[in-house]
Amino acid sequence: MAYLFTSESVSEGHPDKIADQISDALIDNFLAFDADSKVACETLVTTGQVVLAGEVKSKTYLDVQQIARDVIKKIGYTKSEYMFEANSCGVLSAIHEQSQDINQGVDRLTKEEQGAGDQGMMFGYATNETEDYMPLALNLSHKLLQELAALRREDKEITYLRPDAKSQVTLEYDDDNKPVKIKTIVISTQHDDFADEPTMLAKIKQDILDILIPRILEKNPQYAYLFNSEIEYHINPTGKFVIGGPHGDAGLTGRKIIVDTYGGKGAHGGGAFSGKDPSKVDRSAAYATRHIAKNLVAAGVADEILVQVSYAIGVAKPMGIYINTYGTKKVDLKDGEIAKKVEEIFDMRPYFIEQRLKLRNPIYSETAAYGHMGRKPETVTKTFTSPNGEQKTLEVELFTWEKLDYVEKVKEAFGL
Repeated sequence: MAYLFTSESVSEGHPDKIADQISDALIDNFLAFDADSKVACETLVTTGQVVLAGEVKSKTYLDVQQIARDVIKKIGYTKSEYMFEANSCGVLSAIHEQSQDINQGVDRLTKEEQGAGDQGMMFGYATNETEDYMPLALNLSHKLLQELAALRREDKEITYLRPDAKSQVTLEYDDDNKPVKIKTIVISTQHDDFADEPTMLAKIKQDILDILIPRILEKNPQYAYLFNSEIEYHINPTGKFVIGGPHGDAGLTGRKIIVDTYGGKGAHGGGAFSGKDPSKVDRSAAYATRHIAKNLVAAGVADEILVQVSYAIGVAKPMGIYINTYGTKKVDLKDGEIAKKVEEIFDMRPYFIEQRLKLRNPIYSETAAYGHMGRKPETVTKTFTSPNGEQKTLEVELFTWEKLDYVEKVKEAFGL
């Protein structure tokens, strides 16, 4: 039976995403100067105020206030009329030392036996409906906002945009579970104040349709078949969106976990990613299960795969691995038998996940907006400066969990 499916995304200027980006910038700076740092940082942003809280075990000292201000400035909160501005906002730090009770469950005499930083279950998902093995509705929602942010930074074709924005895409699927068209697109973008509100709303709608959408189609021609003249657009449906960002809504780390993952497809174990070092399996095992799911789908094991792994705090070996192929498997094995083979191919103990995906590097700031999954793996050079002026320049691999480096191993294991 044909059906509709919807996913949403939020921009880097959304208050929850500001919080995520600050938390992950702290992670990166701690790891840059001490790769063994254990960090769990939460951020709250509201009108003119940033509050940092959490637990840290590290050999390095950071100017956390300046790191937060640098993130806010990079996002684009640089004007006093936003009521939240990089140079003038207050930044309060309540970060303290990590609990020894937790740390003794993670650090072991041999690194290989490193225990999981918490209990819980994590999920990874992949589908072949897009070239990056991500759900299409979420993919499109991210792209709309990434392009809108590009237009804001260019400040040429559209000059009134402010950093906060949200998008939502509803797709229609046919009886064969294939997307056939876009039914609805919702875009809410913060903007400068206009003297004439009706003119303002008409101008924003026209610019979205005449500038943003054509740029999306130009850069993503593979999605042209989904666009049609019957799409229902809801653009700034409240009529006005001048008050936004942390002045419009308080923001917290870890409140956009579905935007961060699969847009409601697959499943989610409930644990947020941002602000956590890779000893926290909420983050590292979620990346590892995405890596598994993507490589299995790319190898041809199934068209769609969900992978679950679960842990007990302080225990290295997972409680179990679960696979669901949604009836799309291409191999003559039951899902439970596929899970057994996955256990043989991928070592899911926390230390081995960290090593396989190179997670003890400062690679997390880039994950904190527009999704942790479906992104392009690349090698970049990053420079960090400590409060005493020490500089650390590192070459790091971003989004290692998106690499298709296990496809051949999977094919060999499954006889494909």
